Amino acid sequence: MWLPIVLVAVLVGGVLIYNSLVKLREQVEGAWSDIDVQLKRRYDLIPNLVETVKGYADHERETLDAVVDARSRAMAAQGPGERAQAEGMLTGALKSLFALSEAYPQLRASESFTQLQATLADLEDHVQNARRYYNAVVRDYNTRIAQVPANLLAGPFGFSEREFFEIPQAEKVVPRVDFGEGDR
Repeated sequence: MWLPIVLVAVLVGGVLIYNSLVKLREQVEGAWSDIDVQLKRRYDLIPNLVETVKGYADHERETLDAVVDARSRAMAAQGPGERAQAEGMLTGALKSLFALSEAYPQLRASESFTQLQATLADLEDHVQNARRYYNAVVRDYNTRIAQVPANLLAGPFGFSEREFFEIPQAEKVVPRVDFGEGDR
């Protein structure tokens, strides 16, 4: 008499677990799409920024080419690990580009340059928020597929661990600020 009730309970529990795994997997996919949208907006802004700088500092060809190359690599990158590494290279190239504005006061004074720089800074905030959300959803998903009893269904139904979108190690290094006081 109890056997059918136990079987129904196990079946209902299995369905609930499976559905929760599907929901989390879809949240991970949606969060990754959010990152893609923000990065696409960033990639679309970069050619305008390069063209603006080119108008003031055309002889800085190496820096401009590095930004264009880094953008191309970032756009072609696949998966969170490869994408994070390519994004780190692009961020470094953009820092070099913005460092040029220090050498060219007329560029710094350009309204279009400052507007593009502000838009890019805003986009960086959006990318960071999307990355945080994605990593939170991935954490929840990875935790869920590792927990008992969900892990009993996760493997056989193809739910596998997802990769975090992590900042490259080079970006984690805190810059050293030296005001020359060590020379005194």
